Amino acid sequence: MMDAVNTRRRMLVALAGCVLTPSAAVAAAAFPTRTVRIVVPYSVGIGPDLVARALAERLAQRWGQPVIVDNKPGASGIVAFSEVRNTAPDGHTLFVGDTATLAVNPLIHASLPYDPARDLAPISLLFRATFLILVSSKNRYATVADLLADARQQPNKVSYASLGNGHPTQMAVETLARAANVTMLHVPFKEAGALFTAVALGDVDFTVFGLNSASGYLKGGKMKALAVAAPARLTEAPEIPTIVEVGGPAVEMRPWAALVGVAGTPSAVLATIHREVIDALAAPAVRGRIEAAGFEVTPSTPQQLTARIDVDVKLYAALVREGRVRGD
Repeated sequence: MMDAVNTRRRMLVALAGCVLTPSAAVAAAAFPTRTVRIVVPYSVGIGPDLVARALAERLAQRWGQPVIVDNKPGASGIVAFSEVRNTAPDGHTLFVGDTATLAVNPLIHASLPYDPARDLAPISLLFRATFLILVSSKNRYATVADLLADARQQPNKVSYASLGNGHPTQMAVETLARAANVTMLHVPFKEAGALFTAVALGDVDFTVFGLNSASGYLKGGKMKALAVAAPARLTEAPEIPTIVEVGGPAVEMRPWAALVGVAGTPSAVLATIHREVIDALAAPAVRGRIEAAGFEVTPSTPQQLTARIDVDVKLYAALVREGRVRGD
């Protein structure tokens, strides 16, 4: 297991080490000079993809260069980020990271082919989502209390679906299980479509996902939401109770996503990208699309992103130590 607790300090040192040379200033003034690629380690239609596409459209308009979204799902982002780290550090390849790729993977993979603190350049947080606890519409559980009671009576029998070891969906459920002092059976999937199908059919007992991603299944009557993992009900779905309201522990499941670049990118180029991303997130058309998808826009400084990663590293290290989330 890598010592990920020092992530914040190392990232800030790396960021501070970027020196603005005359050639770097020229590069920043000309940026971008060709197509910019935003790599998303998830399938089309999932939250990070939706936000990346809204952002890409705005940036393309501002820059006068194509900005494309390149989806590379699987392996909790390891394959995608491993590719990104080997691209030229010039700002033309960006990556949408999250809790899994930036905080959890270093905790659970001894042979991880990348180091977030060494290989990335933080730019900005993008959004925060809120997870729902979702079951088949034919599921036997009427409330979260029912689900947790069953898990308490039958350790490791109640099953949940996630998008892989260390993915936010797994970390969220294990945080809930830890708070409720129960153990559950983890069933990982490579693709969201297969995950939703398995839960809708009742092959897996439940999952946690954002409202936007599950809306089709909810509206089609194939799935139902037992609760929202937040302090208050969602404005978009006020009929769904909070976990606490239906007998569960006061646990929040609010995953986030962020934009990062390749380490070694000139500081002036990073500053240009950061400024443009912040402006894009504030644009009514972009913000409206993100909020309509059920997400909270959360622009930040690079330092604030680094601090967010550090918080998650410390939070989820306990799940790894206790064996709730297993590494290599």
